Amino acid sequence: MVPELPPLPALTRAEGEVIDRYLEAADLLGRVNPAVGGDTYRGLRAAQALVRKAAELRDALALMHRRGETELHGDTLARALRVLDGERRTARVALPPDGVG
Repeated sequence: MVPELPPLPALTRAEGEVIDRYLEAADLLGRVNPAVGGDTYRGLRAAQALVRKAAELRDALALMHRRGETELHGDTLARALRVLDGERRTARVALPPDGVG
């Protein structure tokens, strides 16, 4: 039986959009990570998609700002990232430990 995930914290629609776009960009950046290896075509395709996702992330942040949501609530957003498997997804962007990769 799979353990039940904690509930997602209450987010505005714009905050949810920022979290979603951030994780999508992190996934793509992890696919481009040169320290992990892989083929250049896969990295190229991920980099091309990353440009679009970065623009979507920018747009989500701009929308928050226009709506007067001028502060990112780090603790709340970090909880949301953890619920959405953000620790694993963003770890792919980091350098692997020595001898791994």
